[in-house]
Amino acid sequence: MGTSSRLLVTRSAPTKACTEIVRRYASNLASQTRPAELEKSAIEPERVVVAMDEAKSFIERCVRKGGVNTSHAEQLADVLVTGDYRGHFSHGLNRIDMYLGDLKKNLTNLSGVPCILKETVSTALVDGNNLMGPVVGNFAMDLAIRKAKDTGIGWVAARGSNHYGIAGYYGLQAIRSGLIGFSFTNTSPLAVPTRAKQTALGTNAFCVMAPAANGDYFALDMATTTVAIGKVELAMRTGQQVPLTWGVDKNGKETSNPADIYHGGGLLPIAGGEASGGYKGYGLNVLVEIFCGILGDAAFGPLVRSWQNPSTEANLGQCFGAIDPGCFGNNFAERLSAFLNILRYLEAVFYCLMQYLL
Repeated sequence: MGTSSRLLVTRSAPTKACTEIVRRYASNLASQTRPAELEKSAIEPERVVVAMDEAKSFIERCVRKGGVNTSHAEQLADVLVTGDYRGHFSHGLNRIDMYLGDLKKNLTNLSGVPCILKETVSTALVDGNNLMGPVVGNFAMDLAIRKAKDTGIGWVAARGSNHYGIAGYYGLQAIRSGLIGFSFTNTSPLAVPTRAKQTALGTNAFCVMAPAANGDYFALDMATTTVAIGKVELAMRTGQQVPLTWGVDKNGKETSNPADIYHGGGLLPIAGGEASGGYKGYGLNVLVEIFCGILGDAAFGPLVRSWQNPSTEANLGQCFGAIDPGCFGNNFAERLSAFLNILRYLEAVFYCLMQYLL
């Protein structure tokens, strides 16, 4: 559910002289024998490339076997494959087992349509009727986009939803309509607030996306914890250690063991502990909860169901927004492109040049 930060700003192109220096340095490094601990940390699980259509077909067959109708199955498949395609491996095929588990336990409705409980020309409250998250998300985002086209802004809160994939999936819909897009979701309590050792908040992801010129765009898609819980799950499966800023054990102590975080511990807000500014991530997390669980009249904070052992409906809260930049300053897309290109072509530090080449 929640996702890690994805800021679409490319690395600066290195100069020819810098490139040669870095290549020589990299060559020297490659010829040296690496310490055993560095060699171990560099090991990654084998990756397999699968055609997108094949992956979508597999997901559709799985959930249709669970009783979901074709339209809902297609919507879920598109969200999950988009997650993998954009590099959010914690929110792609990695999540299919969770969706199937909810279907098997009758915790998600197999068919139906979300409904509007109340609305104005620019706002709406939607009941997702406990349908799969992507079905609710598509309904609500489409509604926000239509309102933004009519009035300049659309803001839709939803309750009775479920895990909806990557937040950015819904922001991209606004981009395709030439609008600035927003998406927020709360989740099961997986995060430990600053100065606490008990989980009381979700990974509470959000996205902001804005269209620039010639198909370019800005995209921020992130969890308000240091990482999404899916990355901890992946680390457990592959036997890898994680950075200390990711989470704490059951005693509230920072740990590099993903199992200690997942079983009885919790994730840390963005920036980690208090000394490194984690209280700012804590504040962002609460902001998302206000837009979702509170504004949407859904479950919130520690009242959302357990992630590891779900036994009730999720009743997640989500929020979707769209703004027409044409209602504000002139030449928004061109000005944003100019800004993004300034960032792209800043001179890179030596370490970044190394990453660019290796």
